[in-house]
Amino acid sequence: MESSVEEEISVEDEAVDKSSFKRCNQIDFYRRQKRLCPGKSSYRAFMDTVELSNRSVKFQIINEECKVPLLVELYEIEGNIFRLQVNEIAPLKPRYQVSDVLIKEPASLRLTILQKDASELVLACSNEDQQLHITANPFQMQLVSKDEIVLSMNTNDLLYFEHLQHPPQIRKSTLQEKADGSADSFKGYQEDLGLWEDKFGSFLDIKASGPSSVGLDFSLHGYEHVYGIPQHAEPLLLKNTSDDDVYRLYNLDVFGYKIHSKMGIYGSVPLLLAHKPGRTIAVFWLNSSETLLEIATKAAVEEQSSSALFTSTAELSRTPDLSKQRVLPQTDVRWMSESGIIDTFILMGPHPFDVFKQYAQLTGTQSLPPLFSLGYHQCRWNYEDENDVKEVDAGFDKFNIPYDVIWLDIEHTDGKRYFTWDKKKFCNPDRMQKELMKKKRKLVVIVDPHIKADPQYAIYLQAKEKGYFVKDRTGRDFEGICWPGLSSYLDFTSPDVREWYADQFAFKNYKDSSEILFVWNDMNEPSVFRGIELTMQKDAVHHGGWEHREVHNLYGFYQQMATAEGLIRRNGGLERPFVLTRSFFAGSQRYGAVWTGDNKADWSYLKISIPMLLTISVAGISFCGADVGGFIGNPDPELLVRWYQVGALQPFFRGHANRNTRRREPWLFGKENTKIIREAIKERYSLLPYLYSLFYRVHIAAEPVMRPVWVEFPKELKTFSIEDEYMLGNALLVYPVTEPKATTVSVFLPGSQEIWYDFRRFIQLEGQGTLKIPVTLNSIPVIQRGGTVIPLKTSVEKSTEWMADVPYELHAALDYKEYATGELYLDDGHSFRYLHEKQFLLRKFTFHENVFSSRCADENGQFHSKCVVEQILILGLKKQPSSVIARIHDKKVKAVAFTYDAKSSVLTLKKLSLNVSIDWDIEIKVRS
Repeated sequence: MESSVEEEISVEDEAVDKSSFKRCNQIDFYRRQKRLCPGKSSYRAFMDTVELSNRSVKFQIINEECKVPLLVELYEIEGNIFRLQVNEIAPLKPRYQVSDVLIKEPASLRLTILQKDASELVLACSNEDQQLHITANPFQMQLVSKDEIVLSMNTNDLLYFEHLQHPPQIRKSTLQEKADGSADSFKGYQEDLGLWEDKFGSFLDIKASGPSSVGLDFSLHGYEHVYGIPQHAEPLLLKNTSDDDVYRLYNLDVFGYKIHSKMGIYGSVPLLLAHKPGRTIAVFWLNSSETLLEIATKAAVEEQSSSALFTSTAELSRTPDLSKQRVLPQTDVRWMSESGIIDTFILMGPHPFDVFKQYAQLTGTQSLPPLFSLGYHQCRWNYEDENDVKEVDAGFDKFNIPYDVIWLDIEHTDGKRYFTWDKKKFCNPDRMQKELMKKKRKLVVIVDPHIKADPQYAIYLQAKEKGYFVKDRTGRDFEGICWPGLSSYLDFTSPDVREWYADQFAFKNYKDSSEILFVWNDMNEPSVFRGIELTMQKDAVHHGGWEHREVHNLYGFYQQMATAEGLIRRNGGLERPFVLTRSFFAGSQRYGAVWTGDNKADWSYLKISIPMLLTISVAGISFCGADVGGFIGNPDPELLVRWYQVGALQPFFRGHANRNTRRREPWLFGKENTKIIREAIKERYSLLPYLYSLFYRVHIAAEPVMRPVWVEFPKELKTFSIEDEYMLGNALLVYPVTEPKATTVSVFLPGSQEIWYDFRRFIQLEGQGTLKIPVTLNSIPVIQRGGTVIPLKTSVEKSTEWMADVPYELHAALDYKEYATGELYLDDGHSFRYLHEKQFLLRKFTFHENVFSSRCADENGQFHSKCVVEQILILGLKKQPSSVIARIHDKKVKAVAFTYDAKSSVLTLKKLSLNVSIDWDIEIKVRS
């Protein structure tokens, strides 16, 4: 079995076979929803059913055609969030509602009724500037803020809700009786039966609950720039869609995915952000079934009204006063999901960072990773044996290249049986890990969700006996083909399965594993080689009797959750886990890192990786990266060098390659290229204090580590579509070189009053707007923003753990007011003591009025470090200093040694030896 599978999947380096995956017009619920006609709504609301409570407002709506009543619930949630839920009042059985993604049930505020009659309901919100307007016929809603309609729902009358029905075999006799055997009725019966079955190729999907799709349209008033909904190999700024070319959120194993395609790939986050100067909002569509999204941006005519807060929808639709009209952009978005309920959140911002915090309030923030995981990771499918691992590890030392983690792919196991070791190739894994441990390095191994169907395999035998596998529609264990051959798939939607799975990582169960072993979850879309669209049948059955169609996009989310819990539990809850997952959903940020999957060694994939990672980042998952060099194919040396340079300045930094590629460890491309790659990796390690501090910020405040330029410059229209450069935190602007043989690049420097400095040469860049900057192969443009302080390490060692006591260097880049500020976060780098025992340190550095100060930024922190600040560079100081004095706790100490470069206006303070844990000031006296 294994050999035939290996042959089947050995065809590499080919473009994705799109015929294996559905086009939109082959998706049955999409075809049904597309039959709706805009402007002809079937839904009306009954205002006499309105119920007001401290928690929500409820009322009923009805579809005039099928006469099935639905319950609408409206909530205002603390933090400027609104929630809309629509569900059947009396379904034949419960409809699926997403669990475990929200970190808690959101706290609600009380809405009050301002106006209610048979045609309209107006609700006042806790923010006096905001109201909700609901009209009865047709049923529509508007969210009004400060005399402006921000967002409206069902504007185009595309609300869609398929109610659950009895199976056709129950209804057949009734139909035939009514028709007295007429041909028309029997044809109707056949059409009805078709709604319960769906064919794609040789696959038949039987829908136990029948058709149950939902949909709703939103109009975003004044917005023409929308972002989000990862994961697609598409630009940062989302494009208008067309029939049969819409954004698909359906997690799929797509080998060598096609660039500029809206087809679903490995992950799904149904979060869409809209931005305009002065406001950012977002729509979070909480549905884990297959979801499609249409986008249409257009110019819309709106009538200005100073009394918009008290103007009904009916009045807004009257004959317009042309003198009061204005033309504004408007983006219409339409969500369509195969099943579940309508459960959507409106995040009202108004600022980008407000939206990030609101989304994190619902789904959680990025987990704080262990420090080692921010270092460089070396991976390949596959390092062949223990000797191969030893030689690669030694190569990094020989060529003086730091790294933290070496990875093992599927070949390290005993016949693709996870939690095992190949007895010949890895006969002494305990010794191998101890050798890595001596060098303060880590090991990551792959653990996929499919389990080899082998009665002699303990994991399989236990799971089968306990009934822990996903079932097929007949009640037997679902079986499919993946790396081991015939496999069954663990049902991670079950809490019992997750509990049992977490226990498998215990040292007593996972033989020859150690505390330096961490985990990579791959193939967890889930991937099924001979399955429909290379994944699991939608009519497979999970815990609770839910069909796979309901939970598909959650499968990888649940595996990563269970894996992270297992790594935490094996050490008694003391140590932070590291888990990389390929498949993800909203909330995956709580459990670790993601990457962009099977990319190619091609310049176009390097280029598209930037908007892909920015999109993932604004959707809440900051710990993300792309395989350096491209997983598929052989990069030429220039491409590999450029990929290392940008990968070193992104959140997750891993080199990875397919088994059919040539070896590409960093020292295999000649002396000069080795030197350049070494410098890129070393720069990453010198920047780890800044990166770790950024991860602390995203952990506590949901501020993305890697962010689009518009996030930092939300009023500057030119930044809204920029995707070839990005901000790393608020201080560094990075411009990757993504074209071969480039000698210059055009970098846009935003902000009319901003000052920008070359990060490496410390000189101020002259000019504003787009600058042509010369480049060589040695580096890519990295530019520090004036007004910021960046902490760095003064030297780089073999791995992060070797660098704990290496002194710090601070780079303060002054703005036009000669001011700068920045942070440094410190803890032990690996445990949860920062959380449970407040063992952390947060320092704030400020340069103001010629005084550089260090102050505690969080008095709760109890961590103390021996580390010192050894050197400070102050960029943009225009006057020659006459003397520099350092004070600790207001106590005068000896004068500070310094040099001043008048040409570049850089002051360097040397040999400081100022402890990073305590308060101090450095006074700079300048010559008048």
